[in-house]
Amino acid sequence: MTDNEQLPQPQQSDGATRLTRRRVVVAGTGAVAALGLGGTFAARAVAGERNPAEPEPRDACYTLTSELVEGPYYIDADKLRRDVTEDQEGIPLHLTLKVIDAETCKPLGNAAVDIWHCNASGVYSGYEAVGSGGGGAPPTGMPTDAPTGAPTGPPPGGGGGHQEPTDDTRYLRGTWHTDRDGQVTFRTVFPGWYQGRCVHIHVKVHVDGEWTDAGYEGGHTCHTGQLFFDERSVLLSAEVEPYASNTTTRTTLDEDTIYPDNGPEGGLLHLTYDRHHIARGVRGRLTLGVEPDTTNDG
Repeated sequence: MTDNEQLPQPQQSDGATRLTRRRVVVAGTGAVAALGLGGTFAARAVAGERNPAEPEPRDACYTLTSELVEGPYYIDADKLRRDVTEDQEGIPLHLTLKVIDAETCKPLGNAAVDIWHCNASGVYSGYEAVGSGGGGAPPTGMPTDAPTGAPTGPPPGGGGGHQEPTDDTRYLRGTWHTDRDGQVTFRTVFPGWYQGRCVHIHVKVHVDGEWTDAGYEGGHTCHTGQLFFDERSVLLSAEVEPYASNTTTRTTLDEDTIYPDNGPEGGLLHLTYDRHHIARGVRGRLTLGVEPDTTNDG
């Protein structure tokens, strides 16, 4: 595919379409209606004060971004779209990711990027029956006789094996392609939190596939990671509804067992927002340095 060619556009669909691990199926024109991502909330966020984190250099060469666990709530049936909000309430989040080859620092165009995260109440679409809390069921084959006094239920911290979905909801999940500069932008909402985990977004990058009328086919997953939010932004979000109604005990960034504590290299987002009016919107960005010839599926 050349830089001047247009990628196939999604076809109208009334529901989520199932697909295999090597295929992302187009799921509806409404999913890509937000071509003017950013809108009023983004302009207001830029006009406000910046958080204390240093701005991300635009053209710097980056080290390899940390590979992290996929977690139990990945669904390989997401919709091909940039606006993943659906009907979810929350602080608007304008998320821009740039994918580059960590060795050459060249941008990776036409890569497929997945994001998925919980809503303001800590619930993942596709797993509403699980509710808010817990990191998923432990792997099968584990001993059933727990020591006396050991905690029961799913382990905190996002551990455990993959769980099968409990329902057909797919909000706050989506896949889109990077442009010739390696950038992709999603419109979503600021995530909430659930038992044992800090506020985060999951991300995957797929390369060497082909964009067709049916979606994205072939290729392999070269990066599986997570994106994190600084504590100041999370504390401010917790004062805004519907986050303020989330009564689950929150795990801080420092307490989280998944975050590698290495800043942007580990997925810590560079954020811009108005500290006095964070409800107007947040802009997040990060460069992901990946190894395109390596498979990292989490």
